[in-house]
Amino acid sequence: MSNRVRKALETDMPAVLELINELAVYEREPNAVEVTTEDLVRDGFGKQPLFNCFVAEEDNKIVGMALLYFRYSTWKGKTVHLEDLIVSESYRGKGFGMMLYKEVMKFALENKVKRVEWVVLDWNAPAVQFYKNTGATVFSEWDTVQFDQDSIKKFLNL
Repeated sequence: MSNRVRKALETDMPAVLELINELAVYEREPNAVEVTTEDLVRDGFGKQPLFNCFVAEEDNKIVGMALLYFRYSTWKGKTVHLEDLIVSESYRGKGFGMMLYKEVMKFALENKVKRVEWVVLDWNAPAVQFYKNTGATVFSEWDTVQFDQDSIKKFLNL
């Protein structure tokens, strides 16, 4: 078997979208995904890409992905936000998650960022433990805050 992690290509976006949908089901939000393959191609591979993506392969089949982008911290400066790291359920426990995780951290060092951050659901005990085992700090006192498009419009009276 040939296992590897590489930078994603435009042609990988249908498989990436499948993984995104699989993650949404796992996170108990099966109908939440609105992004399309076309959105991913446009937003990740245009003149000013909004994200970077790595894929994990087993025998040329995409079995996992990590999607990340740059942010700016008023305290730290340039940072990376890891939006999602997912390995297809039937391929978990084979090292693909760690391969993707290490690729994200290498990318961060190569780009001289001061911090990599992400969110994890508190009930996702395997992921929380995975991150803690690697030396990551999992904060419990911060809450994620979001506005969806409809809420923004309502807030602005539009």
